[in-house]
Amino acid sequence: MGKSQEHYANGDQNLEANLIDHEVSESLSVPQTKNCKRWLRVSIYAIFVIFCQPLATILGRLYYENGGKSTYVVTLLQLIGFPVLVLFRFFSRIRQPKSTDTNFSQSPSSTTLASVYLCTGLLVSAYAYLSAVGLLYLPVSTFSLIMASQLAFTAFFSYFLNSQKFTPFIVNSLFLLTVSSALLVVNTDSENTTNVSRLQYVIGFICTIGASAGIGLVLSLIQLLFRKVFTKHTSSAVLDLANYQSLVATCVVLIGLFASGEWKTLPSEMRNYKLGKVSYILTLASAAISWQVYTVGCVGLIFESSSVFSNSITAVGLPIVPVVAVIVFHDKMDASKIFSIILAIWGFLSFVYQHYLDEKKLKTCHTKPVKEDTQT
Repeated sequence: MGKSQEHYANGDQNLEANLIDHEVSESLSVPQTKNCKRWLRVSIYAIFVIFCQPLATILGRLYYENGGKSTYVVTLLQLIGFPVLVLFRFFSRIRQPKSTDTNFSQSPSSTTLASVYLCTGLLVSAYAYLSAVGLLYLPVSTFSLIMASQLAFTAFFSYFLNSQKFTPFIVNSLFLLTVSSALLVVNTDSENTTNVSRLQYVIGFICTIGASAGIGLVLSLIQLLFRKVFTKHTSSAVLDLANYQSLVATCVVLIGLFASGEWKTLPSEMRNYKLGKVSYILTLASAAISWQVYTVGCVGLIFESSSVFSNSITAVGLPIVPVVAVIVFHDKMDASKIFSIILAIWGFLSFVYQHYLDEKKLKTCHTKPVKEDTQT
């Protein structure tokens, strides 16, 4: 009788052990599947960002090169396609399971949301206009290299807004990106600026620096908002912020377009466009679509990772624009500009490596408690 009880007891223990092993294996396989899907989404968003931003920049310069003169139109191209984000929000909402969380205490008020959307929208419209002016007066290769300094500005503003630590890699990145931009300032004589005066070149440089700083400020603010205001980091919160700030920015730019009177010159501009009316419409439409696909990629990367990672991936497309500019627009590629590209890429890699170390440290902190729980 005692042996049979002992046999059943051992059988129960073995069954329990097998069930535990099965549950552990299932719990490990599910995160691995989710992780693969997550990295697939990250890869798709990264492709959107890497290729669509250079394409949109090249198309904007193509508009200027063939008779386009309206900076408000180029600004509007960066924003007016935001209804694409509304569709993206709709499909994301269908795919996302309904939340069972009934805690509404952390939801920001309507006044707070309106203030956030208004302020970020105004900032977006400001840096979009500054970048349009910079693209008008600068060669596109120079413009893209200066815009790479947004990484440095993101780290700078994150130091004050998000307690970003200035590690050796971050300091190295700031230094290299600053030197990279400074080389382009002292190299104005070798630029292909036959139709641009030195004053206009300086204005374009200052506006591009301002646009780069604006992007860094907005990304740092977004990171701050998701810590202080949008305490629930959901896809709907990210997409709502992108949609409403784009709506505000579009309205501001439209007001500027009509107030300046530039809208009156658009019909004659289309008639006199060097590549023809059809090419004029296709250029503007393609630029608008490219900017919005790029925006979808940025928003997706912010949701899947962080604004810093999104900004880092944006800089990956840096070498594409100067190379294409040499082929399409015959921009000069002298030794100082090549050296500037090398410094910018070096600074970018330094910045990304620091982000990799931060992610690795965060992942280690999260996995340690899990291991302790499984051991107990």
